[in-house]
Amino acid sequence: MEIQHQPIKSRFRRICVFCGTSPGKNPSYQLAAIQLGKQLVERNIDLVYGGGSIGLMGLISQVVFDGGRHVLGVIPKTLMPREITGETVGEVRAVSGMHQRKAEMARQADAFIALPGGYGTLEELLEVITWAQLGIHDKPVGLLNVDGYYNSLLSFMDNAVDEGFITPAARHIIVSAHAAQDLMCKLEEYVPKHCGVAPKQSWEMDQQLVNS
Repeated sequence: MEIQHQPIKSRFRRICVFCGTSPGKNPSYQLAAIQLGKQLVERNIDLVYGGGSIGLMGLISQVVFDGGRHVLGVIPKTLMPREITGETVGEVRAVSGMHQRKAEMARQADAFIALPGGYGTLEELLEVITWAQLGIHDKPVGLLNVDGYYNSLLSFMDNAVDEGFITPAARHIIVSAHAAQDLMCKLEEYVPKHCGVAPKQSWEMDQQLVNS
């Protein structure tokens, strides 16, 4: 008798994933992107990402797309040429610049996850953490800490708490795990804490700030 596996019910409809346009030197990074993509498919979650089909971006978007879920790539018009980002996967939404890209990705998503990446990934991750601290959103923010890639960043955050620059409530914003399945489970269970910085604003208000 064949056992039918029921899809996992998730609180999320769409998750925004930040990740590198490079595959990285460690094969574990590529495997983690594939595993995260499979987790999204199993949980019937659509993907929002930065567009393009190279590096870890390309891996996760292809897995989610091949799994039958919707993929939305938000990409500035200046990065549209194929030689920069490769062939895009799924739906592509062109925006005027990087600030609008981040605001649109954030508005479309119910949660955020950062895979290993470089300056761009880190900048996107820290911005959505800051927005949560300011009360602009209360969406979960996850860090897929593959093979300890982000250990030094997490140590920095813990030290900033000890030194009085980050409150314990704000440190609670970031959720981390070494494996995709564990991270997804933590994000499903995440309950935001009020950071006491500012009242919750709307994405529309933040968009006005971005465009001003």
